[in-house]
Amino acid sequence: MFFFFVGGLEQQVRQVLKSGVGRCINCNSRADLVEYEKVLKLFFVPVWRWPGKEPLMHCNNCKLFFPQDLPFPPPKIDSSSAAVSEALRCPFCDRLVEPEFRFCPFCGSAI
Repeated sequence: MFFFFVGGLEQQVRQVLKSGVGRCINCNSRADLVEYEKVLKLFFVPVWRWPGKEPLMHCNNCKLFFPQDLPFPPPKIDSSSAAVSEALRCPFCDRLVEPEFRFCPFCGSAI
């Protein structure tokens, strides 16, 4: 006997608390402060919902959820190490990345 199971867990916006209060860390578009809920789905049908712990920022463009205390834009550095750090910055999200990384740990893009 063979059983086929399709299920998953996702986050969904429950309520928008403040609209357009920040910028997305991935695509730099407007992000809203939202209450969210986690949803367990079986065969694409919501089975169980439970609320998230604290409000998150949500981008309507790329559908990314991220904490509101995540710094954006990245902190500025002094000009003496600017030439060195430009090689250590992700070209997509402009965050500092360690030199041995091949992919950005923040946005996942190749460096």
